Amino acid sequence: MGGANNDNLLTVVAKNIDVIAMPLISLVYPLYASVNAIETKSAADDRQWLTYWVLYSLITLFELTFAKALEWLPIWSYAKLGAICWLVLPYFNGAAYVYEHFIRPFYRNPQIKIWYFPQYKKKDIFSRPDDILSAAEKYIQEHGPGEFERMIARADTHNREARARRNSYTVLENHYYGY
Repeated sequence: MGGANNDNLLTVVAKNIDVIAMPLISLVYPLYASVNAIETKSAADDRQWLTYWVLYSLITLFELTFAKALEWLPIWSYAKLGAICWLVLPYFNGAAYVYEHFIRPFYRNPQIKIWYFPQYKKKDIFSRPDDILSAAEKYIQEHGPGEFERMIARADTHNREARARRNSYTVLENHYYGY
């Protein structure tokens, strides 16, 4: 009698392995690995997990867009599980493979113009998004945190004064005469 219940449980698990395994493989492990990647100095694992999250987002977007059509494919959930396993598992490093062989050549190839990004000839100190932070850290290292705070306070005072000058205008009395 106990054997029949175990067989039923195994049957249910086997038929729903995609529902059981998908959140573990597609979310829990990648979240854990991403936090570990943040804590290391290696750029390779950062690239692996950033690429994974981009690809996972694209798969989810595809799935949401074509949900009605995918309902007709009974193998879709298993195919998705297989693709996610290939992207996630360290043995395969599928996300890094996709990045190196598809995304990076597409992004680096100057002949392919899908998006227009203007190329600025002049290179200034803030040409990359993290340059402001880097410049602030360098300033603090060279001049100390006290001087950095004084510089911020001076800039804040200057901005308030400039705003006050812009907003100070004379209001003349308006006399309306009925005609």
